[in-house]
Amino acid sequence: MFHQSMANRKGTNVLILLMLFDVCRGELVKEMNSSDAVSQQRAAEKADQLISAFKENGETEELCKTRLNRTVINNKPERNEAAPCGLRNDADTSQENFMKLLEKDAQERSERRKENTMLANALKEMGNEAFAKGDYETAVQRYSEGLEKLRDMQVLYTNRAQAYIKLEKYKEAVNDCEWALKCNEKCLKAYVHMGRANLALKNYEEAHRCYQKILEIDPKQERLVKDYTNQVYCEEKKNTQEKKALEEFEQGKENATSVLEVLQKLAKPDQVNLYYAGGVRLLTERIKDCTEQTLFRINNGFSIINSNTIVQRSLSVKSQEPFNDELCISVLILWQAVCKGNEENQQLLMQWAGTTECLIELLASEKSDIQKECVALVLMYSLTEHGRALLLQNLDQTKLLERLMGYMHHQDLIAANAVGIMANLAADKKFRVQFRPNFATAVMPHFITLLRNLSSANRAVLPQCISTVSNMAGDEGIRKQLADSEECWEACLVAMDGYLSSSKDSQHRDIAIALLGLMLNLSLERNTVIQGQAVNITARCVTLLCCMDGDIITKTTRLLSHILPQSNEAVDEAVKAGTVKKMFKFLKAGGQVTVRYAVMTLAVCTKQSRQASEELVKLDKKFCTLVKLQSVEDELIVGNAVLCLSQCMDVPGAATALLNSDIVKILLKHAGGDARKTTVQQNAAIALGKLCTAEPRHLSQLRQLHGLEILNSCMKHIK
Repeated sequence: MFHQSMANRKGTNVLILLMLFDVCRGELVKEMNSSDAVSQQRAAEKADQLISAFKENGETEELCKTRLNRTVINNKPERNEAAPCGLRNDADTSQENFMKLLEKDAQERSERRKENTMLANALKEMGNEAFAKGDYETAVQRYSEGLEKLRDMQVLYTNRAQAYIKLEKYKEAVNDCEWALKCNEKCLKAYVHMGRANLALKNYEEAHRCYQKILEIDPKQERLVKDYTNQVYCEEKKNTQEKKALEEFEQGKENATSVLEVLQKLAKPDQVNLYYAGGVRLLTERIKDCTEQTLFRINNGFSIINSNTIVQRSLSVKSQEPFNDELCISVLILWQAVCKGNEENQQLLMQWAGTTECLIELLASEKSDIQKECVALVLMYSLTEHGRALLLQNLDQTKLLERLMGYMHHQDLIAANAVGIMANLAADKKFRVQFRPNFATAVMPHFITLLRNLSSANRAVLPQCISTVSNMAGDEGIRKQLADSEECWEACLVAMDGYLSSSKDSQHRDIAIALLGLMLNLSLERNTVIQGQAVNITARCVTLLCCMDGDIITKTTRLLSHILPQSNEAVDEAVKAGTVKKMFKFLKAGGQVTVRYAVMTLAVCTKQSRQASEELVKLDKKFCTLVKLQSVEDELIVGNAVLCLSQCMDVPGAATALLNSDIVKILLKHAGGDARKTTVQQNAAIALGKLCTAEPRHLSQLRQLHGLEILNSCMKHIK
């Protein structure tokens, strides 16, 4: 061991470094001689760090000089203490030589590591190429060769684990993930692959633990963890179901044994359609709960039914064989029975060859009973997140929506179920995003035709159908397609005219509310189409404001507040039609939501029209209503009320009418920073300026309240 004289060292940093080296050397030697490759690599990196630290504090040779050399060389080292590579444990080894050799060794190892890193990366890319081609054995070999070059390369472990999973070598995959975590304890991919491998090994608790660990490391991965956790849940549920089903079968329970017996009879080939139709219906009657559903699956029920050539022919709309329809309907009802509430069966059915094509084809059948059962089957899938995901993954979405839109003219349960499917899918964000490119061809033309021909459509389902399209418009891409369509807006107006000329029964009311909701969504866009239609839309809105229905009035007022800012001509149309008087009436007697949009509409009208400002001044004597609105908690209402007041100050005598009020104090309070929204502060400051300009006597009160100083202080903070 080296024992240095501390008194003659240069500087405290050097002294500390030497002490650290003296303490760490024994541990470094042990780690260098460890059989664990990761430990060897760690020791090498520590040695490199120590040498770098020495260099930062001066040349190595200078550091090793002392005025009085009291270094003692241990001539009898312990036998089990191995020397670092390239060093001799003898008395001739001086401190200077030791440092030089250690530095040389570090440089050589650094060069070897660079070379090995390049080789390991090249082997990794070769492994990735093999993996992409499906050659998983070769991929494993290349990743293994890469690890021989660089034992602590995390990505090689996770990539090899993924290849092992493909080869169903799950224990090996778990082992590789553990090594990856030794390299990086926060490696998310390692936990993902370890979870998948444990799931395959039916270690459900361990799989759950792996996925929860991902969430602990990165809470933003909540959606990913949820998907993986659902997989574990489904697999665990499937395993439990199969165990229970086998137990009941072994116990000889009637339904359990009869399912197998009927399946054996249906396995007989080359029978007539009626034979299979009767057998399938008998089998359906035996499917009572999850046990029978599971027995159907584990006894090759899908294979027996779906692979039968007679059954396959019956599922084609072109087949004209006797009792073809009866067999087709029987199979559709059986599928509903075996898949209801059973996610594993739902997945197997959708992944069976030909199922998805046949469902799309059967939706176009001319036979109402076949349509009914096919739509009922798809509806069952659409009720759950898992089922919707299967529909999105396996069915042609464009054809599916086209078929469903075609049912809107049916007058029975089929139309209700069809629009139910559309509503369930439209509520799914993934569906809206995926369907965006196909919306213009699959839905929009059918929807426009539907709006133009409401009299021939099923009025019971129309409100939900319109609301479903409105929900789809929650996606910006779909909304823009609809809002940019001149035909769509014209069709909406035609449909609204149908309501205005109707008997105003409950069905017509629901259609009108759904239409207004759709037009509200579309009016969030700003484009030339809306500007061109603004006058026509405003004319319908003015007529609707005469309605006595509160919901229709509120939605119409809101639509006006969206449309009027896009067209001066529309504002003129609204003012001429008496909109200012109606909006003022809502301010005095409407609910909070109606008031919010009524004051927004008035703000637009008074900004664009002098006539609107003059009319509001006459209606709101001494501005009692507008001043009262400035004390509510809703800052959207406050801001627009202040804006209306500000715009009315241009009317002669308006500012004078406020002389004996607290308006200066109220506006100063809003401008002084009490409001959370800077627009309220800005509007209040502008209103104060216009108020004092129109009537200078307000200025004295502003000065008494130190208003100028307050305004100067707060306005500089508003961008």
